[in-house]
Amino acid sequence: MSGANNSTGFDTLCIHGGHKAENNRAHLTPIYATSTYTFDSAEQGIAVFKGEEQGYIYGRFGSPTTNEVEEKIALLEAYGLQDGAGNPLQLKAILHASGMAAITTMLLANLQAGDTIITHHSLYGGTQEMIDKILPNIGIRVTIVDFHDTASVEAAIKADKSIRLMYIETPANPTLQCVDMQALAAIGKANGLIVCADNTFATPYLQQPFKYDVDFVMHSTTKFLNGHGTAIGGILVGRDLEKMKTTVTKTHRLLGGNSNSFEAFLLNNGLRTFALRMERHCSNAEKVAQFLEQHPAVTKVNYLGLSSHPDHAIAMRQMKHAGAMLSFELKGGFDAGTRFINKLKLCISAVSLGTCDTLISHPASTTHFGVKKEDRERFGITDGLIRMSVGIENVEDIINDLKQALN
Repeated sequence: MSGANNSTGFDTLCIHGGHKAENNRAHLTPIYATSTYTFDSAEQGIAVFKGEEQGYIYGRFGSPTTNEVEEKIALLEAYGLQDGAGNPLQLKAILHASGMAAITTMLLANLQAGDTIITHHSLYGGTQEMIDKILPNIGIRVTIVDFHDTASVEAAIKADKSIRLMYIETPANPTLQCVDMQALAAIGKANGLIVCADNTFATPYLQQPFKYDVDFVMHSTTKFLNGHGTAIGGILVGRDLEKMKTTVTKTHRLLGGNSNSFEAFLLNNGLRTFALRMERHCSNAEKVAQFLEQHPAVTKVNYLGLSSHPDHAIAMRQMKHAGAMLSFELKGGFDAGTRFINKLKLCISAVSLGTCDTLISHPASTTHFGVKKEDRERFGITDGLIRMSVGIENVEDIINDLKQALN
């Protein structure tokens, strides 16, 4: 549980946030490679299990390594924000084995059979499959509405009393659709909904959903927060501290989607340079987008920093910068997409994102290969669409590689 110290800078929190002195005076919190923890007495064990005394019990429930990362990310999401009483906002975070594990905990801790989720098009593929293929089996339904049309969102909520949760992902993957969190969260809260936001693409460096009164924020920590592609992870951050410490913690522990000390250690190391990396990621992406927009082989660039993007104004209102993610369409369709991927020399062909090196993928031949063409194109995922996570290399080298692959 953490509240941001307004006298401490964001970059400083990336390094020092959540850190506590270690008994053996280790400079950095070590990897606690132990499955269980001991007690001095039966009475102490009882007190720890009851929550009357702080202490560690079992690796699935957490460790000093995982807890430092949880505190740090909670501090970053709460940075500079205040609660209703004007005090620094207090948040609690729980580290998971993956972003999908964090999303699963959030959904199952808040929903039951008969409930409905309201959400929008162009969600992360794993999230979409979860709500399409898993949740219906346990009686949880989904309603998809154009979240740009807030009147339709409000009408849908009023027409269906089973809607309990609003799920927002902005910017979305891979079209970089951006929706107005402030307006949507206001509608959700006015109608008694739980409001949650996937903040993976933007990260707390660029965007803080808790500013708009959302209840939960999720991240795939695998991406920009880790930044080096060394560990899978996810985090769930919540505003309701009592619920986070009880219902959500119990759901997390029983589902078993916990992180471990080794991957938490790797994530913590990545976070130490997080702010510096994001500065370069964003600067590079802006220059790459400008280059691509002028290239004759490219018909369209989806980058929130360009005035040509339909959601440019929304993004600039709620984000510090347009970020490091973009996508673009090639004139030659599917064949042009695969040829482009095969000609890359510096940029890496891979389906993840947020690492120091530039990662490029062709959704039509990889992540969305099994999706019908008409369904893909309805969400803006055309045959010639290329998704790009711009890295922190010298931007001239990135652009030169794109230039030779496009020509």
